[in-house]
Amino acid sequence: MHDPLDTTAEVESPEHVRFQHQLAGPAKRALAYIIDLLIRFVIVAIPAVLLSMAGLFAGEHVAGASQGVMLLLIFVVEWGYYVLFEVIFSGRTPGKMALRLRVVTHTGQPLGIVDSFLRNLLRAADFLPFAYALGVLVMGRDRCFRRLGDLVAGTMVIVEERHQVSEPLRVEPPPSPAELAWLPSRLPLSGEELDAIELFLRRSGMLSPARELELAEMVAPVFARRMGLTFTNPQRFLALIYHRARGAGAAQGHGYRR
Repeated sequence: MHDPLDTTAEVESPEHVRFQHQLAGPAKRALAYIIDLLIRFVIVAIPAVLLSMAGLFAGEHVAGASQGVMLLLIFVVEWGYYVLFEVIFSGRTPGKMALRLRVVTHTGQPLGIVDSFLRNLLRAADFLPFAYALGVLVMGRDRCFRRLGDLVAGTMVIVEERHQVSEPLRVEPPPSPAELAWLPSRLPLSGEELDAIELFLRRSGMLSPARELELAEMVAPVFARRMGLTFTNPQRFLALIYHRARGAGAAQGHGYRR
C-alpha cells in the first residue's frame, strides 16, 4: 500500500520548525532536462566543428587526435555538467534555474558535492532501458517524485516559490519601558532561533487561539529558563524578546497584536 501522491513535502529544521516545499513533478523536470540537454549539445557541438575543420586541414594524425579529444569532452560534459552546476549554484543547473527548480536533501538542506555526485552517478540506471523509462516509473510510484538517483542520494527536487519581502514586525501594544527594563540588554538567542520566533509571530491569527497558545507554551519556557525570567503570557514574552533582539527594525511595519 503506497502513500498517496502529493505535491508538497514537509521537512523539519534542526530548530524543530516545519517548512513545506512544493515538489517538482516529472513534467517540469523533463523540461529542465531538455534545456540542459540543448546546452550540453552546444558545449560539445562548437568544439566538434572546430576540431573537424582542424582535422580536414591538418591531416589524418590531427583528425585521429581530434576524435580522442571529442570523446573525452563528451565524457566530461555528460558526467560533470550536472555535478558542477549543482554544487556551484546550490542544486541548480541552467535548466532548473529557468523553471525555478532546485535539488535539496530530503531534510530540505542545501545539496552537497557527495549528494550531487551520487544522484548523478545513478543517472545511467534511470535511463534504462531507454529515454529514462525506469526513472519515470520510479518517480511515478514515489510520493516525492524521486528517481533512483534521488533515492540513493537522499535528495528531492523542489519548486522555488517567489516570496515578497516581508515588512518588519511590529509588536502591539508597543513594549512599555517597564517591560523593556525587565529584559536583559543582550539576549542569548541565535539567528535561527530568532527566525523561528518571527515565523511564529507572523502566523498570529492564522492559527486557532488554542493552537497558538500551545506552541508558545512549548517554546517560551526554554528561552525564559535560559534568561532566568518568568512570564505570565507566553505569546507576549516571545514578542518582547523578538522586539528587543531585533531592535528598532521590529518596531515598524507589520503588526503583531497581543
